Amino acid sequence: MTDLTVERQSPVVALGIDAGSTTCKAVAVDDRGAIVAWSLAEMSPRVEDQTRATLVALRDTCGMDPQVPVFATGYGRKLVPDADRAITEITCHARGVFADTGTAGTLVDIGGQDSKVIRIGANGAPIDFAMNDKCAAGTGRFLEHTAARLGVELDDLGPTALGATDAVKITSTCTVFAESEIISLVAHGEPVDRILLGLHAGLVSRILAMVRGVGLVPPLMLSGGVARNCAIVDLLAEQSGQQVHLPSRPQLMGAYGAALLAAEQASIDPAAPGVRQVRSTQCVECETPTGRRGLLGAFRRR
Repeated sequence: MTDLTVERQSPVVALGIDAGSTTCKAVAVDDRGAIVAWSLAEMSPRVEDQTRATLVALRDTCGMDPQVPVFATGYGRKLVPDADRAITEITCHARGVFADTGTAGTLVDIGGQDSKVIRIGANGAPIDFAMNDKCAAGTGRFLEHTAARLGVELDDLGPTALGATDAVKITSTCTVFAESEIISLVAHGEPVDRILLGLHAGLVSRILAMVRGVGLVPPLMLSGGVARNCAIVDLLAEQSGQQVHLPSRPQLMGAYGAALLAAEQASIDPAAPGVRQVRSTQCVECETPTGRRGLLGAFRRR
């Protein structure tokens, strides 16, 4: 059964669903773009079944018209059977964070399967971006795997890391080699908090390499489930020299952006709002593959 949170009693005009690699998020919005209801749950291997059940639960709970448009985003966006359109996470996160914070700037989104840096323009559209989708070392999955290896609860990773007075330098930038290095450090008696602080610092340094490639335009914002990790937030601020701003619901920003785009399509031509879809592996104008560049397979739209 899908757990839902209803925030207000307003007619729903659009739905957005973010079928991520680790969690499934869905958001319903009204005609003012306010969130009416939302859900967040662990992602099932049966993406089609889970997303369908999530949308049915939202429709039933909010009593909405079955013709309300649905836009999907996320890792499994093309597997959402009831979606009217699939939109890349780049566009949806930019749109959602811009609507939530009311500001342009540089957004870091660290998901379970990949990490993204998006420069958001004055109208909420992505101007430029870099994406790491080839290496797990800069993702939430890396932290999740590390927590299991060290016997630390996922929610305790950040506080434990920040409890260390100094960090153990982790030289490996690959998840597989880093795990071997962790095992060796534990065997030599290194405290878990020092190891975790080193791992968090390494992850943040890889993210900031992507930020520098895109160009840091303040404010620096953070979305995604990893935004709940206080060590990531603190180290990102420390290493960048910028205050890190969090949207009100960091994990829902992709689904929220998808819902807003669906609402715009329901009222006017979808090309009119100025927030165009950005494909993560192809040039929008010419449909030809773009070259990858940067650290850890990061790439950027020209």
